[in-house]
Amino acid sequence: MTDTTKSPAPGAVAAADRVLIFDTTLRDGEQSPGATMSHAEKLEIATLLDEMGVDIIEAGFPIASEGDFAAVSEIAKQAKNSVICGLARANDKDIDRCWEAIRHARQPRIHTFIGTSPLHRDITKLSQDDMVTRIHETVTRARNLCDNVQWSPMDATRTEHDYLCRVVETAIKAGASTINIPDTVGYTAPRESAALIRMLLERVPGADQVIFATHCHNDLGMATANSLAAVEAGARQIECTINGLGERAGNTALEEVVMALKVRQDIMPYSTGIDTTKIMNLSRRVSQVSGFAVQFNKAIVGKNAFLHESGIHQDGVLKNVETFEIMRPADIGITETNIAMGKHSGRAALRSKLADLGIELADNQLNDVFVRFKALADRKKEIYDEDLIALMADSAANTDSDYLQVKFLRVVCGTEGPQTAELRMLVGDTEQSASTTGDGPVDAAFNAVRTLFPHEARLQLYQVHAVTEGTDAQATVSVRMEENGRIVTGSAADTDTILASVKAYVGALNRLRVRREKSAPDADVKAVSYRSAG
Repeated sequence: MTDTTKSPAPGAVAAADRVLIFDTTLRDGEQSPGATMSHAEKLEIATLLDEMGVDIIEAGFPIASEGDFAAVSEIAKQAKNSVICGLARANDKDIDRCWEAIRHARQPRIHTFIGTSPLHRDITKLSQDDMVTRIHETVTRARNLCDNVQWSPMDATRTEHDYLCRVVETAIKAGASTINIPDTVGYTAPRESAALIRMLLERVPGADQVIFATHCHNDLGMATANSLAAVEAGARQIECTINGLGERAGNTALEEVVMALKVRQDIMPYSTGIDTTKIMNLSRRVSQVSGFAVQFNKAIVGKNAFLHESGIHQDGVLKNVETFEIMRPADIGITETNIAMGKHSGRAALRSKLADLGIELADNQLNDVFVRFKALADRKKEIYDEDLIALMADSAANTDSDYLQVKFLRVVCGTEGPQTAELRMLVGDTEQSASTTGDGPVDAAFNAVRTLFPHEARLQLYQVHAVTEGTDAQATVSVRMEENGRIVTGSAADTDTILASVKAYVGALNRLRVRREKSAPDADVKAVSYRSAG
């Protein structure tokens, strides 16, 4: 069985047992409302994906904004192994801008798309014949710029089969070397996903000369199953994201398809070039920078994925781990350790413990986290793994470079109101103070933030979770806010629940400020970018 780590040459068909991994965390994943990442965060995630062995990284939608263009361009220049892909709608302006962003990559790819279902044809007001002409012209233009072109019929699973065959044939003749079949709204089922790929391979002339890909959304909870069914039918590229991040219910999760292919070699004898030991590190980092927590019972990377509480299960695992585990924590980068962390622990111990948790830090990052760790250790008797993970998330969400920074907070609460909050906060380069009241300490503290940084954003969600047991447990607070259609999230952890709440609230406002500044060239571009190619 071959296990190459490089993508096949443009126009070549992937080996029968080789599945290419196309990661779109930085494009489709970032389209999740509130999941906007900074320029530096995008470069960091791209580097981790490149090192993990992802075949193709869809780095963004270059025409959507100047920020997206800059990130795609920089990722293209720094990537060492992966194909770097940019997204473009079916028009010359998008395609030219995409090429400008990716042209310096060692292996560039243009991914262009158009909605082909009756619903989407009605939006564009194109007849079937006119759309075929548009597809031929735009794929040809992309192919004249770049040897590696991918084409997607958006909403393919709701497109008439005869017409789908026609447009796929058109794209192949125009020079596309990869044909992606998106289940844009997560409507299809596994047997339909497989049947659709088989039908295209059988009916479309030239289908044996290109790679078929699948891009599945998780609206009905079947994204991973649909992707794997497509592979069994002949697809050789899976589009996915870390943690399944994506619009609405998300996408096929990279960790799920990769580990399924690894564990079930008996029925799916296909290989990927992914270093699975890097999965957990990436999962946690994407969760931190996106602000989207991973649910505890999430397959592969959830907190409970390798935990056993039932006495029967515990007894079985102690006797033979394979009785209740089909994979080992080490397979995804989790290693066991006997290092106990506390206020006497040093930098070396912290670095080692974080490495065991799949988190690698540069020296300057370690110094910053170490300061926060010592402060936490002074307040807690015992530091658990979950505390360190929460600490890392808080470090990522609240940095010294943020426009808004909490410097001092005091609240007064009890049976007699009104509750009061005294807040000192850095707003830009100026330290400002406010003293406010509210219906409870959290409301009072949030009122103080609004006094120092006026805004009209509406608080949609406020959640508090205890990271570990005990009265000295850290609280992890998550908030979601909305302003004029912009949705942002914030999270923070602290043994002081009110302080964690304010830091999460301020973190969301910092993201909102970035979102305000991140503008598209025109309203149409922004609208399409939030439902593009899948």
